Amino acid sequence: MTVLRSIALFLLAALAEIGGAWLVWQGWREHRGPWWIVAGVAALGAYGFVATLQPSPDFGRILAAYGGVFVAGSLAWGVVVDGFRPDRWDIAGALVCLAGVALIMYAPRS
Repeated sequence: MTVLRSIALFLLAALAEIGGAWLVWQGWREHRGPWWIVAGVAALGAYGFVATLQPSPDFGRILAAYGGVFVAGSLAWGVVVDGFRPDRWDIAGALVCLAGVALIMYAPRS
């Protein structure tokens, strides 16, 4: 159950961070207005709190592992929201990152 909770929190963190960055991007680069930016900043702030809910007490481990989730999540966001088409190297890189997440967070430790 702890691993499932951790995975769910990583997904929530990715949604908040990637979604927040996308909202800021839309507000600034796509000229959608300041409210998009405000919503993005709020989502980015929420991301910072979500990480604190991880069951592991090790900040460095959580942030290092989250980096892999961020990479894969960013590519997935691009596919779903922006119509991005990843190539085989994007997909391979994301899989390597997710393997790193599994090793860092869920490898058996004594």
